[in-house]
Amino acid sequence: MARIASLRCVSCGAEYDPDRVDYTCPACGPRRGTLEVLYNYDALRRRLRPTSFAETGNPSMWRYLPLLPIDGERYIQPLRVGWTPVYRFPELAAELGLEELYVKDDGRNPTASYKDRASSVVVIKAQEKRAPVVTCASTGNAASSLAGFAAATKLETILFVPRTAPQAKVAQLLVYGARVFLVNGSYDIAYDLAAEAAEAFGWYNRSAAVNPYLVEGKKTGAFELAEQLDWKPPDAVLVSVGDGSVISGICKGFAELVRIGLIERAPQVIGVQAEGAAPVAAAFERYDGETVEIRDMEASTVADSICVGAPRDVVKAVRYVHANGGHLVTVPDASILEAIGILARRTGVFAEPAGAAAFAGLRRLAERGDLTGRSAAVMITGNGLKDITSVTKTIGEPVVIEPTLRAIEEHL
Repeated sequence: MARIASLRCVSCGAEYDPDRVDYTCPACGPRRGTLEVLYNYDALRRRLRPTSFAETGNPSMWRYLPLLPIDGERYIQPLRVGWTPVYRFPELAAELGLEELYVKDDGRNPTASYKDRASSVVVIKAQEKRAPVVTCASTGNAASSLAGFAAATKLETILFVPRTAPQAKVAQLLVYGARVFLVNGSYDIAYDLAAEAAEAFGWYNRSAAVNPYLVEGKKTGAFELAEQLDWKPPDAVLVSVGDGSVISGICKGFAELVRIGLIERAPQVIGVQAEGAAPVAAAFERYDGETVEIRDMEASTVADSICVGAPRDVVKAVRYVHANGGHLVTVPDASILEAIGILARRTGVFAEPAGAAAFAGLRRLAERGDLTGRSAAVMITGNGLKDITSVTKTIGEPVVIEPTLRAIEEHL
C-alpha cells in the first residue's frame, strides 16, 4: 500500500501529519487551504514498472493501490469502480481536425458517474478512521456515489442536495438507504450547511475539496487513460469543471506518472465550464502565478453537476492546470445540449450534460483552431440517464401509430 508522506497546503505550503489533520490547512482555512496528498515518489519510482498494474490482474482502479492513500485491502468493496472503457473514433476525429479522438466513459461506474472513484476512497478512509456517519453536499452525483459505496457498510449516510436536483439522482440516494435533506437553496448553500452539520455532529465530511482524499480517487482516471493507451497519452485531455476537484485529480494523476517515470510527458489538461457557471475559468484567466483570486458568482446552467458558483477546489485547480500547461474554456448551454445528441448518435455514448460539456469544449476549440495537438481524449463524467429532463430538450417525440404495416408505410 502507498504510504502518505504528508498533507501539504496548496496555498502556504505547510505540511501536516495525516493523523493530525483531517481536512484543510488550519492556517489558510477551507477555501484557500485545501490539502494535497504527498508520497515517497523516489521509492515509487524504484518500485513501479509499466507492467506493475496489469500484473495484478485487477480490472478496477484498485490495480493502482501503490499510488492510493489507504492502509490495506480490508475495506475495499466488491463493487467494480474504474477501469472504464476508452473508445476510439477516427471519423469524428478527422471532422474535428484530429488524428485521434478517444472517449473515456465513466458513466459505466457503479452509480454511473466519475464521482465513484472519489467516494470509494473516502468510504474506506471513513472506516479506517472509525467514523460512524459520512456526509456531503452535492448536486447529486457525489451524494449518490457516497450513498452507493456506503450502502454495504455500517456507515450511516446523511446527504444535502439542492431541492432542484434531478429526480433520478435523488431516487438513487433514497434507494441506497441514505438520509436525504433537500435544501431550499443552491448547491453552495447546501455545501455550507453540510460543513456546519459535520462539524457540529462529528460526521466525516466527503464534500468536494475539503476532504483531501477525493482527488486521490479522481486521479485514477488519468492513470487508466495512460495505461489503456500503452503509456502514450494523447496531446490533450478535456474534462468538465465544477468545484475543481476532478480536473485537479486528472492533473495530479498525470504529474505523478511523469514523476515516477511511467510516462515521458503529461498531456495538456483542458477544463470546460458552462458560461453561466464559470468562476474557475475566470480565476484562471486572472492568475498571475502567485495568488489565486477567488470571486464567486451566481451560477446557472443546464449542466447541474457543474452548476457551482463558489468552487471549493478553485485554488488547487488553477494551480494544477497552470503547472500542467493547460487552460480552461467556456461553452454555452446550447452547445452542451447539442453535444449530448452528437455524442450519442456518433459514438453511442450517452452523457449527462456535465459529461457532454467536455465534448462541447473540444468542438469549440476545434472550430476556433485552438487545438495545439493532433490527438485528444474526452472524459465523460456521468451517464445521461442521470438527468432525463435536460436530455429531452435535445430530442424529438416518438411517432404513435396503429399496429399495422400500412401505418408504418405512412411514416416511412
